[in-house]
Amino acid sequence: MERGDREPLVRKTSSSYHTFPESTARRLDRDYLRSLHNKRLYLAVFAAVLGNFSFGFALVYPSPVIPALEAHPNPALRLDQRTAPWFGSVFTLGAAAGGLSTMLLNDCLGRKLSIMFSALPSALGYALLAGAQGLWMLLLGRVLTGYAGGVTSASIPVYISEISHPGVRGMLGACPQIMAVLGSLVLYALGKYPRLVLDWRWLAVAGEVPVLAMVLLLCFMPNSPRFLLSQGKEDEARGSLCWLRGEDTDYAREYEQIKDSVRKQSRRVSCAELKDPFLYKPILIAGGMRFLQQLSGVTCILVYLQPIFRKTSVILKPEYDAALVGLVRLSSVAIAAVSMDKAGRKILLFVSAGVMLVSNLTMGLYIHFVPASHNGTVANTTLASSAKLPAEPTNYITLIPLLATMFFIMGYAMGWGPITWLLMSEILPLKARGVASGLCVVVSWLTAFTLTQFFLPAVNAFGLEVPFLFFAVISAGNILFTGCCVPETKGRSLEQIEAFFRTGRRSFLR
Repeated sequence: MERGDREPLVRKTSSSYHTFPESTARRLDRDYLRSLHNKRLYLAVFAAVLGNFSFGFALVYPSPVIPALEAHPNPALRLDQRTAPWFGSVFTLGAAAGGLSTMLLNDCLGRKLSIMFSALPSALGYALLAGAQGLWMLLLGRVLTGYAGGVTSASIPVYISEISHPGVRGMLGACPQIMAVLGSLVLYALGKYPRLVLDWRWLAVAGEVPVLAMVLLLCFMPNSPRFLLSQGKEDEARGSLCWLRGEDTDYAREYEQIKDSVRKQSRRVSCAELKDPFLYKPILIAGGMRFLQQLSGVTCILVYLQPIFRKTSVILKPEYDAALVGLVRLSSVAIAAVSMDKAGRKILLFVSAGVMLVSNLTMGLYIHFVPASHNGTVANTTLASSAKLPAEPTNYITLIPLLATMFFIMGYAMGWGPITWLLMSEILPLKARGVASGLCVVVSWLTAFTLTQFFLPAVNAFGLEVPFLFFAVISAGNILFTGCCVPETKGRSLEQIEAFFRTGRRSFLR
C-alpha cells in the first residue's frame, strides 16, 4: 500500500481514539476505570482459568505416576525405559495438536465455547487414564489431556484479554499461570510418591473435578464482546460488556471504541494481507516470544527437576526440593500479577531474562568446575540412572544448584512465563487473533517436545553443564529480543495497541 493511500487511514485511526483533547481523554479514562465494578469480571476469569488448573495438573501427572507404573504387577501397564519417556512427552504433542485446531475453533466457536469444548477431550483423557487396561490407553489419555491443554493455552489468554480493561488486564493475564502452578502443586500433594495420597487411577478421577467445574461456571459467563461484534451480534456484545463492567458505568464509550476497531477488521485475514506489517509484525513478535520462552529450557528443567537434583546431590531430598521450587514459582507469578500493571511488561521481561541468564550460567559453571567429590555426583553416570546416586550430599556447596534453580524459576515466573501469554493476546490483531494464537501455541509445544526429547541425549553425550550453558545463551538473546522487538502495552487498550501496529505511531502507546 502506498503512503498516499495510508494517510487517510492514519488520520481516521488517530481521531478514533483522540475524540477529546489528550489531557481530557486521559482524565476520562482514569475516571472510567475507577468507576468500574470488577466482581463479575473476576468471576468470568476464574471460571476460565480452571482450565489452566487442569492443564497444570495434567502436565505433571507423570511425576508420581511413572514410578508407580514402573513397579506395576500387570505387564500390560508396566512402564520401562523405552515407554516411560513417551508417557511423559506425548502430552506436548497433544498440546501442539490442540493449538493447531484452535486456529479454527477460536474464530468458529468463539473464545468461551472453545474453552468449554476442551472439557470433552480432557474428561475423556482422564477417564482413559483412570480405567487404563493397557499401554495404549495410558498414551491416548495423555494425548487427549494434552490436546485439551493446547486448546485452553490458546483460548484462555485471548478470552481474558478481550473481556478485561487496561486497569487490570496485566494482573488478570497472569492468572492462567498462577492456576497452572496451583494445579501442579495440588498434583504433587495428592500424588507424592511413594506414599500416594491417591492411587494413580484416582488421581486421574480427581483431574475431572476442575474440568466439570469450569464447564458449569462458564455456562453462566458471557462471550467476548469483541468476538460477538465480529459476528455481527451487536446487542449481545453490548449486553456482554454491560454485564462485565456494570450497568451504572459509562461503558458506552468503550463499546464504541471496540465497535469501531472491529468494523475496520470485519473481513477475515487473507494470505495477501500477511505482507502488511500490521499483521506480520505482532505475529512474529508473539511467535518469537513463545519460541524463546521454551528454548530457555523451562520445560526440560521442570520435567527433569528431581533427576537434576539427584545428579547434583543437593542438600535436601529431591522431592522436597521440587516442592520448594514449586512454591517459589507460585509466589513469583503472584508478584508478577500485582506488579505487571504498575511496573510494566518490558521491565519485568528484562529482569526475568537477566535472572534466568545468571542462574543458568551459575548452574552450568558449577557442574563444570566443581569436582564430583565435592558435589556428590558420580562420574560417567547418565541423568536417567541418577536415581541410584547417593541421597545425601557431602558438602554444603551443593546448595548452589538448588538456589540457582530456584532463582531460574523465580525469574521465569516473574516475566517470561506469564507475560509471553499476556502479550500474545494483547498484540495480535483481532482479525488474526484466533488463528495466530493457535499458531503460537503450536510453535511453543513443538519446541518444548523437541527440546525435551533432545535433552537427555545431550546430557549423556556432553554432560549436564552443556544444556544449562545453552539456556544461558538463549536468556541473553531474550534480553536483546525484548529491547528490540517487544512494545510496552501497560495501560493501553487493545484498540490502541492495534493502532500502534497499524500506523507505527508510538504516541498510541504513551
